[in-house]
Amino acid sequence: MDSFRIENGDCVSTFTLPCRILSLRTRTDNMEASELSIGIIFISLTIIGILGNVTLLYHYTYFYLTRYKLRSTDWILIHLIVANILTVLCKGVPQTISSFGFKDFLNDIGCKLVSSLHRVGRGTGIGSTSFLSVFQAIIISPRNSRDSELKVRTHKCICCSVYLNWVIYLLISSVNLVHMRARYGNESTTNLKSFIYCYSVRHDPTSDILYATLLSGPEVLLLGLMLWASGSMVLTLYRHKQMMQYMSRTSLSSRSSPESRATKTILLLVCTFVSFYTISSVCQSFGALLYNPKWSLVNITAMSSLLFPTVCPFLLMSQDSRISSYLKRNIHFP
Repeated sequence: MDSFRIENGDCVSTFTLPCRILSLRTRTDNMEASELSIGIIFISLTIIGILGNVTLLYHYTYFYLTRYKLRSTDWILIHLIVANILTVLCKGVPQTISSFGFKDFLNDIGCKLVSSLHRVGRGTGIGSTSFLSVFQAIIISPRNSRDSELKVRTHKCICCSVYLNWVIYLLISSVNLVHMRARYGNESTTNLKSFIYCYSVRHDPTSDILYATLLSGPEVLLLGLMLWASGSMVLTLYRHKQMMQYMSRTSLSSRSSPESRATKTILLLVCTFVSFYTISSVCQSFGALLYNPKWSLVNITAMSSLLFPTVCPFLLMSQDSRISSYLKRNIHFP
């Protein structure tokens, strides 16, 4: 009778068949454990992200319906929250389902819609964060600056820019309606790039470069605006701090403190966004360049795209005094 043993993780036997069976069984167990771990991470990010964003959206809706005065930047935050919810639903839910062993559960229409809506949510999140920082920089700019005329029309500009951003990314994401599709039965995936639950049709390198440029162009522009506005806000806060060192505390300084707190919150939000966005972009770039991206890379890319939408609402709730006071009034601990 043949005997076999394990040495340094490798099967040793006089015949290969028992080793192949044992190796296959070991790989299957490892894959199932990995998929289970990945599934738990995805379901945790998805549930936390949805609960956090829905809770924050409820608070802003409550403030609006009770005629609580909303700041101009609150309207951008509402769009950012909706974009976060869209991103979490269209990326977190399918990844969670596929991680628990359900493959190819979407048809063509499902793949196209999920991919397109995720792209819209991601793009709108970038645009909303960028506009948020730009308009906050305009709000806190000195009164004698050349931006003073824009302050009068801030609310109109916010509405136009945010809605235009939705339209632009709806048009850009329509490209996914052509590229993305489902797999049919035992169909060969030679000409398809796998994204676990959906597939992208492979094209020549020139088409891939043009497609990547179309997707990344607006994002680079919005990221540049975000960084410029953040630098402007940091400079304004520094000058304000220097000026306050030579002035006594007056009513004017107390009125400006809420604006300073809001600016610091937005700067914190921008720093968090840029950090997570960089990680997500690097992962997506590797996935786009590789002919056949590995299962682990696809999952890491999906996780990185869920980090900001999950953290964002809790960051905003912790910094918004209105929400903090509302929670203190309505939540009583024994």
